[in-house]
This record gives sequence, C-alpha cells and structure tokens, in this order.
Amino acid sequence: MQTAFITGANVGQANLLVKSLASSGWRVFAGVLPGAPTDLESGGNITVVDQDVSSEESVRESARVVTEALNGQGLDLLMNVAGVANIAVGVIEAVDQQQLERIFQINTFGQLRVVQAFLPLIRKNAPRSRIANYSSGAIIANPIGSGGYNMSKHAIHGMTLTLRHELAPLGIQVTSIVPGGVLTGMSANAKEQVTRTWNMQPAEIREIYDPHLSNTILNVLPEMLNKTGSTPEEALKGTLDILAKKKWKPMELLGKDVKPMGIMRRMFSDSSLEKMMRSAFKIPSYKG
Repeated sequence: MQTAFITGANVGQANLLVKSLASSGWRVFAGVLPGAPTDLESGGNITVVDQDVSSEESVRESARVVTEALNGQGLDLLMNVAGVANIAVGVIEAVDQQQLERIFQINTFGQLRVVQAFLPLIRKNAPRSRIANYSSGAIIANPIGSGGYNMSKHAIHGMTLTLRHELAPLGIQVTSIVPGGVLTGMSANAKEQVTRTWNMQPAEIREIYDPHLSNTILNVLPEMLNKTGSTPEEALKGTLDILAKKKWKPMELLGKDVKPMGIMRRMFSDSSLEKMMRSAFKIPSYKG
C-alpha cells in the first residue's frame, strides 16, 4: 500500500486529494489545522493528524505521530499544500510587514518545516518516493496587489529547485505544482474581497495608485478568474494526472489558465512576456 502525507487538508484541494487517494487504495495521513472546520475523520485509509505548519513544535509532533503510525515504514509521497492568500495584500509600497511575515511563516517557512521534518520518512522509501511543493501561477503572472503572496510562492519554487539537486542522487523526485485559479465558494466573491482589501490601503497610497491600477484590481483580475479558473473537479483531475507521471518536471502546471502562460514562458523572452501580461491585465503604460 502506498503512503502519503498531505498538508492543509481541512478543506479545499488538499481535502479532495486526501479522499481521492484514499479511495484508490493509498494510506493517507491528512494534516489538518487544529480547531479548523473539516469533514475528515480518521478511519479506513485516512488518518487525521493535527498540524499547524506555522509552528515548529506542531510540525515536529505531526512527523512523530506519522513515524510511529508507520512503524518502521516510510512515505511514498509528501504533498505540501497548506497555504494562505488573503493576507499581506495591496501594492508593495504599502504592504504590512507583520502580515508579510505571517504569510511567509505559513506559505514558505511552513513548507520548509514540513520538508525538514518528513524527509527521513521520504528517504526510507527512496528511490520511488516524491515531494510536491505547491507554488502558484502567480510566479508566472506576477499579479499586482498580491506581492506578498507572490514573494512567498517564488521562494517555494526556489526551495524546490535546490531540493531537486540535493535529492537527485537519492532518486527522490521533487516538483513545484503551479496551480492557477480554482472556482471555489471563496472565489465566487472575488470582486467583493478585492474591493474590501483594496479600500483598506492608506488613503495617500490609493490616491497614487487608484487612477492606474484600480480597474485591474477591481475588475480585470476577478473577471479573468471567473472566466478561466478551473472547477475543483478539474483541478483534482489535473493533480492526479501529475501524480501519475513517471518523471516530474521542475515545474508542473495545473489549470487551464496557467498552462498557456507556461507555453508563453518558454516561447518568449522575459520582457516580451511581461509586456503581454501588462496588456492582458490592462495595466496602462506611462503617458509622460
């Protein structure tokens, strides 16, 4: 029986992935944030494990629990899915430093903690074992107003690229899964959410950026998500397709909005791609 540990499994894509792998015969350990709502329960092929990725102590304890449960066996798959996207928002000039530190504690340092704590279990099942770290399509699109999130996801991809070199001699594959937008209940209110967070920025900052960026933030980006985002079922199928691959690329694209950007990234220079992104996002050029 293949074994997996999946972080951030309370809800969302990680939750669906836990259920799908378990129904396919995997033994799945589901990392869930203590106290957060979830429909997952331990039983059958699923074992629920409390884990707060922002806490070193919590991550280490979760690794101890899984190690004990495996009783000398290792893990075949580690899926680093846990993350947040709704803090440290707004233009870079006004990003809140405390919120920025928080998003890094969860998105970036959280994934690092999990990798460090669970690598001994992954090594036990080498060379067939794998690690998938969730980055984001933001590292290709670099959308305005999401600089803090984008920074944290770029850092994850950098960690992944180094891990690929370090673990290659052991036969352990590592990839960055790069998902695009997913049409969840949360994204259904995308316009209302971005309007609220955009209006929370200081008045003097809005006075500078509103004439140039408010249309992109408040209209263009939410409309693009609704038009090109994947359904949860499409995203799950895409993830399972990635897991079925014999050999992983450094970056595995997930979603019908991200895959075209991946093709463009290979075909065009950074400057040309940037120009196309600005056109797509309707970011105005300087009119001096």
